[in-house]
Amino acid sequence: MNKQTLSNLIVLGEGFTTEFKRTSISNLGREICAFANATGGIILIGVSDDGEIVGVGKHNKLKSQVQSIARSAEPPIAVDVESIGDVLCITVPEQHSKPYSFSGKFFIREGATSQQMGRTDIREFFFKEGLIHFDETPCTNYDLKRDLTPEIWSRFVQHARLPEGLDPHSVLDNLHLTKDGKMTHAGAWLLCDDITSYTLQAHVTCAIFRGKTKTYILDRKDFSSDLYTIYEEVMGYLQAKLNTALIPHARGRDERLELPEDALREALVNAIAHRDYRSTANVQVHIFHDRLEIVTPGGLPAGMREEDLGIKSVPRNPLLFGIFYRMGMVERVGSGIKRIREMCRDYGMAEPVIDVSKNWVTTTFKRPIEEVIGEIEPQPESQPESQPESLEMRVLILLSNGPMAKSALSLGLGQKEISGQLNKVIRQLLANKIIKFTIPEKPKSRLQKYQLTAKGKELLEKWRTSQ
Repeated sequence: MNKQTLSNLIVLGEGFTTEFKRTSISNLGREICAFANATGGIILIGVSDDGEIVGVGKHNKLKSQVQSIARSAEPPIAVDVESIGDVLCITVPEQHSKPYSFSGKFFIREGATSQQMGRTDIREFFFKEGLIHFDETPCTNYDLKRDLTPEIWSRFVQHARLPEGLDPHSVLDNLHLTKDGKMTHAGAWLLCDDITSYTLQAHVTCAIFRGKTKTYILDRKDFSSDLYTIYEEVMGYLQAKLNTALIPHARGRDERLELPEDALREALVNAIAHRDYRSTANVQVHIFHDRLEIVTPGGLPAGMREEDLGIKSVPRNPLLFGIFYRMGMVERVGSGIKRIREMCRDYGMAEPVIDVSKNWVTTTFKRPIEEVIGEIEPQPESQPESQPESLEMRVLILLSNGPMAKSALSLGLGQKEISGQLNKVIRQLLANKIIKFTIPEKPKSRLQKYQLTAKGKELLEKWRTSQ
């Protein structure tokens, strides 16, 4: 800092990151502690409250006293002390071991003053800084004997891909969903019939609006079962309400949702997994004429910045996120936003816009309103084949257009559902290295697709040449 920088700082006056002290270092520990628990700040000794430089003497002695005060905080606080003319400047950088206390008390910066935190303030501070995770806290409304019914447990076993016949209480302990005989909030949200019985605003609301504003509601539905079921039911709602293109071909027709289903799934599970469950608001999915919005309460978690989206992940609810990973609802940690963007590009549509504020994160997908969603004219068919295609060869022909999921292959074959014969053919083609997984490290991933190997391409080319 130089004299000009100091002058500019004094002109701005005291505020959230600046404190003036005339000569005394009384309450200095309080001020340093408050800045350390916030975003850092600067304390100027030798400046009056109205911004007049009055100066202070014996800088070397004061520097030693300041460092001693900072070190006596719990934990010790790192500060930089320098002399700018007659003013002693104490810089408190942003700290990374919050919370800090001084003389057994916690202080926080509020506006231009430093305030002692009460019990409620300290609790809120811990949540805000990610030092306590709400999903790991006990849910006092959940009674394990009353609420953990055989039906609920059986459903959870299926969703979490657990072996049958295990003792529920041992499993819940090992998954950290129960602690000291109490169900955690994450456990309550996953093992229930009505999530609002335990956390009132934990449900998800879907609404369809006429036009581009919220003036007229055409349809609305609340989903309030367990979180996994909520996720699946909301996706079913979107599949039913969004437009679908019908693409005819020689063996039937394919259905193509106007927005990429996998990207919607990723965005929805992000909203459910990372929302602030202490908020009085809930996750909302809004469908407008020109866009679809997924609105998540809570803003970004502590340690996350907007520029970090798509690069790193800081789960607000790590216990819940871990169970979602076990359930196959999320893939790699930190890959969600990146995957959504990639899937939208691959689908031939614009990447979603992610708007971040203090209390909300909104992901907006642009709907293809300028296109006619309906039946797409089929391309001219080639001449009839000289001999009928086997099911194996029909699968290879479909995959020659690019990677496809099993459900898409089933549609391309004109099947109403995935048949046992198709499953058998896929297993054989995989075993013979004619096709391969797009995600080989996770064979059972919900995002798994199949693609031709070099051997498969060669086999298909030979078959086509022979026709």
